[in-house]
Amino acid sequence: MQRIDFDLDAGHEYVELNQLLKLVGIADSGGQGKAIVASGAVTVDGAVELRKTAKIRAGQTVRIEDAEIRIIDAHG
Repeated sequence: MQRIDFDLDAGHEYVELNQLLKLVGIADSGGQGKAIVASGAVTVDGAVELRKTAKIRAGQTVRIEDAEIRIIDAHG
């Protein structure tokens, strides 16, 4: 399984799920990220997440296929 640590930028308390998929390179665009989420292929903390713009915060774990993305608070 590929593990990815994603640091939230300073001043941001969350990242939208479709944008997260784009930022880590799983999706080529936000639109493709939305399609991936809508397909039911993404889980957040073990539960299927269908909200394309779900707010993903530090401490959460997103999984898709063989990738696990851990969200880390870059500013402590």
